[in-house]
Amino acid sequence: MSAGFPQHIIQRGNNLEACFFAEVDYSVYLHWLERAASTYRVAIHAYVLMPNHVHLLVTPGIDGGISRMMQYLGRHYVHYVNRTYRRRGALWERRFRAHLVETGSHLLTLYRYIERNPVRAGMVTAPDQYRWSSIRAHLDPGGDSFVVDQEAYLRLGATPQDRAHAYRALVGESLEAPVLSEIRAAANRGAVLGSDRFKDQLESELGRRVRLRKPGRKPKPSEAQQV
Repeated sequence: MSAGFPQHIIQRGNNLEACFFAEVDYSVYLHWLERAASTYRVAIHAYVLMPNHVHLLVTPGIDGGISRMMQYLGRHYVHYVNRTYRRRGALWERRFRAHLVETGSHLLTLYRYIERNPVRAGMVTAPDQYRWSSIRAHLDPGGDSFVVDQEAYLRLGATPQDRAHAYRALVGESLEAPVLSEIRAAANRGAVLGSDRFKDQLESELGRRVRLRKPGRKPKPSEAQQV
């Protein structure tokens, strides 16, 4: 995948089973995520760790950075889980999914989509009530975090406090059903999330189609619910 393009990554537990079993597991995953991102020059803009899947919004600094980061992260985290819980077998469901995201409003929509995931799942009533996401890095800019602010987020205000105030208003609003459907379709089918102009540019640069084709099979209920 090309360096410099933001991408939305989804990785699910095998058979939609849990990939986190105790509070400490989330901390261990974030530890290795930070190490992996630094090692392979991937900027993490937003994330959420759900009991049986993970969402990441990232920008790779080098070609192949995302694949290497995920391999490194998976190797260390799976080793930890297998050792801690004396288990065997696959923890994750096949290879992670990833799709390109246009900067600007589409990127901020993905910020909100990811950090509101626990609200949509009925686990909390507000995004900042969930501990295992990047929401606090955006609402509490003085805190310690490895999250890297993307340009679209930086344009929300002149100071960290201004940006946090503007983003709090944005993330507090639910995403409309057509927006959710567009994101889920792009995620499930590895398509680009962005404007027609952006897709034209990518198709010209990459020499391949990036638009969604007419749907074939309908996604399984589990696919629609988990992204």
